[in-house]
Amino acid sequence: MTENDSVRVLSESRLAAILSGVPGMPRVVVSGNFATPERALAVLDTAVAEYRLFVLNAQRGIPDRDGVILESPFIGPGMRGKRGLRYFPSRLSLAPALLAQTLPPDIVLLHTSTPVDGTVSLGTEVNILPAAVEAARARGGLVIAQLNPRMPYTYGDAVLATEEIDHAIEVDAALPSPVPRPLGEVARRIGERVVDLVPDGATLQLGIGAVPDAVLAALTGRRDLAVWSEMFSDGVLGLDKAGALHPDTLITASFVFGSAELYDWVDRNPRVRMLRTEKTNDPGLIARQPSLVSVNSALQVDLFAQANASRVHGAIYSGFGGQTDFVVGALHSPGGRAIIALPSWHAKTDTSTVVPRLAGPVTSFQHSYLISEQGSAAIWGHDAASQAQQIVDHVAHPSARAALREEGRRLGFPLT
Repeated sequence: MTENDSVRVLSESRLAAILSGVPGMPRVVVSGNFATPERALAVLDTAVAEYRLFVLNAQRGIPDRDGVILESPFIGPGMRGKRGLRYFPSRLSLAPALLAQTLPPDIVLLHTSTPVDGTVSLGTEVNILPAAVEAARARGGLVIAQLNPRMPYTYGDAVLATEEIDHAIEVDAALPSPVPRPLGEVARRIGERVVDLVPDGATLQLGIGAVPDAVLAALTGRRDLAVWSEMFSDGVLGLDKAGALHPDTLITASFVFGSAELYDWVDRNPRVRMLRTEKTNDPGLIARQPSLVSVNSALQVDLFAQANASRVHGAIYSGFGGQTDFVVGALHSPGGRAIIALPSWHAKTDTSTVVPRLAGPVTSFQHSYLISEQGSAAIWGHDAASQAQQIVDHVAHPSARAALREEGRRLGFPLT
């Protein structure tokens, strides 16, 4: 064991011995997205026969074996379709309350920077982790850090006093990045339509995926933009390079993932402020941001202007995430707009993304606009019949419109 700026640094074998002594079936909360402390998690998985693993947007490669129960309010590819998965429906803004009230953690595994002046930084992933640390501390649980010199040091709620960490291991490893995917023509066309609704000086929130990436790529000509979002990726760096961001406004988010260049850019960047989920996703705080334009995607929308971003054929695919928080916040923001943008056609399943009525649960509703590569439907302020007509005429794929009109009439819409 060594001391690293007041952190108890252990060997992996010593950490395994400590973890093997944790009684019962502990709940383990781990950094998610692309910040999972893979080595620390592997040590725990070897040492603890049975445990509950709570991760947001878990990526592929997390433990998946008998004895491990997977838990999450937002399902990533590492958990999607797994046997015995426990999905907890929750707005992301309320996920910290799950940990404090009903799912208290016994162990928290963090992926942090190396210590600086008695602190470490959670770097690219703040999210629910401060709440997890507090909940674990309240019940006498363990907080364990994987100290990594390649984890960026970011500010705001990312900064954690080393005294909050019980044990640590040292790992020098590059942070993973999502696989780069070229933007297709459909995403580009959607991005161009969305940009028409984003004025200079707007505050941006964008979700995950090709459509939000296309929107950011198309926004480089705007000026004095701000960012208040649960996450951001390389598109925000592109806006900064293009001079599209207001130089004096902080870039606010709760987690980051992208390229190595992005990670270098956020490291010790005073313009980037990382906040805990309870703040970034609080609809009241979102509503205070001027002209907040929220851009999220969906798996399906229907003629009632409802969006499903959570389930496929009844099975959980992701979850509410921050979409519900930001739709509400954007609608209350002065000059704000809540946009759902999606392709009009599912290429993989060869089906329309616009359906007469959602068969499963609704993720969000009462948006400002629904947009596809076909066009835009103005939702807020229009009566239900007008909304349905616009969705059929401007959002749906041409090959789906006749059937949608017929089914829409059966639902009571006077579609023409």
